[in-house]
Amino acid sequence: MNVSGAPDSRTGPWRMLSCLGVVVIVLAALVGGTVWLFQDELFHPFGDVRACEGSEVQLPGVIRAGGASIPAGASEVHYFTGNGSAQVTFVSNQMPDYLYRAGILPDGNPLFDEKYGTKGVANDEIELPDGLCGSSLRGPVWIYDSTSATGSGVTIMVERSPTADDTFRFPTRAVVTYNLP
Repeated sequence: MNVSGAPDSRTGPWRMLSCLGVVVIVLAALVGGTVWLFQDELFHPFGDVRACEGSEVQLPGVIRAGGASIPAGASEVHYFTGNGSAQVTFVSNQMPDYLYRAGILPDGNPLFDEKYGTKGVANDEIELPDGLCGSSLRGPVWIYDSTSATGSGVTIMVERSPTADDTFRFPTRAVVTYNLP
């Protein structure tokens, strides 16, 4: 009530409802802003930050790409699965070891033996396959087409050194494409 005894418009149920409305709007804006800001981290397929949008199948914690687990300590690991196949990209300084363990190269063979692979695109940047997320490859690349230790076809595209013909970039990015079991 005000001084004259009339009801005060600043109190009562309407005042409480308007304050409650303002609080709800502020909270909704904060929650909406947080979801928008962190949407990439919140909405990965299967809750797996490595999975790219549109993946149909979740890969296990230790990814066995092409018949061997990807190198321990690999970084920037991403994958896309669909139509019975998987594409995995990762960065590692242990690429030769991975190629030998996966059976892509027989032990002791040179890394760039044309019996097991071919020179690929030499562009500065090479787009990843459709659906696969992550950074693009840097050319030149070497492409291995093989049958993995599990008997399925596997293709591995690896960044080569732009200055030396007998070595990979350090560290190197690879894209492995293989059929899911």
